[in-house]
Amino acid sequence: MSRRIELAFARAAKQKRAAFIPYVTAGDPAPGATVGIVRALERAGADIVELGVPFTDPIADGPTNQRAAERALAGWTTLGTVLQMVHELRYSSELPVVLFSYYNPIHAYGLERFAVDAAAAGVDGLLLTDVPVEEARPAWDALRRVGISLVLLLAPTSTRARVKAVRKVASGFVYFVARAGVTGVQESLAKELEPQVRLVRKLTGQRVAVGFGISTPEQVHCVARFADGVVVGSAIVDRIAELGDRPNLNGEIESFARSLALATRRR
Repeated sequence: MSRRIELAFARAAKQKRAAFIPYVTAGDPAPGATVGIVRALERAGADIVELGVPFTDPIADGPTNQRAAERALAGWTTLGTVLQMVHELRYSSELPVVLFSYYNPIHAYGLERFAVDAAAAGVDGLLLTDVPVEEARPAWDALRRVGISLVLLLAPTSTRARVKAVRKVASGFVYFVARAGVTGVQESLAKELEPQVRLVRKLTGQRVAVGFGISTPEQVHCVARFADGVVVGSAIVDRIAELGDRPNLNGEIESFARSLALATRRR
């Protein structure tokens, strides 16, 4: 398990709050903007950041993140570019970085080569959206050898058997999606979410971060009462799309993210 991820969750728990985990698509609105955006998120109170690796067929993502991937790809953002971004970030930050990726870019890069290069760049975790637990062992082996956590997804539709299977290969934390379907802002959270998260934590023995559709401070606060971490993605990506390359981009993102980070406190 990544030490930076472990320390981030431990620090949040000690402060009686859930870890705040914002998501942004690497290379959106332009490759040169990503490191500045991540630093703004860190100033706002991010404990861990998820960097989306742009991909041409993002089947787990809704329109907001699909368009962000299109913008990033139009700027020639590649997996290698994303690793360079993390390497640059490491000159001034120890913020844990989890790459949110589909398997195809990793496969094209080469799994073993990716693991070594990602560790050298300073990546802490990898979340593979389209790799089920039954097929995750090769990635787990390659990442474990270099100290990178493999983060797996579980959904409200996951069976108990699958949840228990995740226990064998997940490290760092488990990502529980707040709804069946794709990423994107939603108006309300399912009433069953809390007992589902508590069951996943019990069966996997892992910390549980909740994402997909959480977009307001009120929703963040609701989930923070029972989850170990709260992921906010589309709402931030929407703001980036609205602001584009304006000079106040980082300041606006920092301000918005701070309101979300403050909502993680359990009080």
